[in-house]
Amino acid sequence: MHPEKTAKQYWKRNLRLLAILFSIWFIVSYGFGILFADQLNQISLGGYKLGFWFAQQGSIFIFILIIFVYAALMNKLDREFEVDE
Repeated sequence: MHPEKTAKQYWKRNLRLLAILFSIWFIVSYGFGILFADQLNQISLGGYKLGFWFAQQGSIFIFILIIFVYAALMNKLDREFEVDE
């Protein structure tokens, strides 16, 4: 396979992965914490309204989880394209 084509495929998949993960984070932080907070506040989690929890804690937890998911998926992608360390 042509190296330039391989590099383009690698970055295309990398950017697609980033777009998906950032979309998830946006939905959780902005959507759950702001847009859907009133609906989520009908549910309690540990004595706190769920919308409040997402705004204060949930989006941070999801962001940390996304970091680990991104690292794992990028390691897999690096091995697939033989650019791993």
